[in-house]
Amino acid sequence: MPAVPTAAAPADPDLGHHGDAEATPGLVDLAVNVRRAAMPDWLADPITAALGDLASYPDPAPARAAVGHRHGRPPEEVLLTAGAAEGFVLVARALRDARHPVVVHPQFTEPEAALRAAGHRVDRVLLDPADGFRLDPARIPADADLVMIGNPTNPTSVLHPVDALAALARPGRVLVVDEAFADTTIVPGVDGEPESLAHRRDLPGLLVVRSLTKTWGLAGLRIGYLLGEPGLLARLVAAQPLWAVSTPALAAATACAAPAAVAAERVIAADLAADRAHLVARLSGLPGVRVAGQPASAFVLVHAPGAAELRQRLREHGWAVRRGDTFPGLGPDWLRIAVRDPATTDAFVDTLTRILEA
Repeated sequence: MPAVPTAAAPADPDLGHHGDAEATPGLVDLAVNVRRAAMPDWLADPITAALGDLASYPDPAPARAAVGHRHGRPPEEVLLTAGAAEGFVLVARALRDARHPVVVHPQFTEPEAALRAAGHRVDRVLLDPADGFRLDPARIPADADLVMIGNPTNPTSVLHPVDALAALARPGRVLVVDEAFADTTIVPGVDGEPESLAHRRDLPGLLVVRSLTKTWGLAGLRIGYLLGEPGLLARLVAAQPLWAVSTPALAAATACAAPAAVAAERVIAADLAADRAHLVARLSGLPGVRVAGQPASAFVLVHAPGAAELRQRLREHGWAVRRGDTFPGLGPDWLRIAVRDPATTDAFVDTLTRILEA
């Protein structure tokens, strides 16, 4: 099937809307996907120590080496950024010669927003909710020379098979895979991050976008990175301001790439899987509420008739959830709900149950 053009229209979703706009102070926040736990000393200490070195310009070399080592890559294949969002902006600005950019939706809206802001005409491929939002590589236009997709995908929480993603790579095409939530995924009995392309150096034109803000609660610090071929990264570097990543953020990147940090991520992902299963089980027992696909990340997507009104009613009862109608391919009957501990989930579902019954 061909891509769906994104001709500007009044009905187009608001690509600039994000979950933080929903998380009004005083509400229980199920709208933002950032984990809110106490920062471990091994992360807090180097960030704090870096504050004593702010008179010097940031030196990204140690952090690049540490991140590259984590993913089995040389430092030349790592570009540190002020959060994953800067990575999308760099792609959009550096690859202005892309003739046919395609964004696979529903997904995080910043990739398309960045492309549009840079003057690109963007085509959308909309995945089917009836098929669990699964990726069919055959649906991507053969002449697309820039393809952007998330894995696991925000907001669907779907984890696409690595073979399906790898099938999208080809000479003459840049494939951008947003793995901002890759460290939240786990498969029992499988080492590491399932379905991640972060270690793949054999795929032409691959750019993997990563974020450290989700699991480690560093959204305010702005730290992420891209992995890819040195020549391709050099084009992005040319579009990046000097010293774009601060010294404290570089210290965080180095700390989060250490083996102990990676091992801690796996423990957190396992705990998250149990909490997610509890949330899915509770939601699945509600009449008219359907959990989409097979959630694999720190959030779930649900379909419920009248979800826009439900969201407002939940706010009146002290709960913030993420509206779905700002994601292309969804609409007013969708909500994204962050995974929290079982006690918070139970209190939320109890409130939602009362609203539905009323």
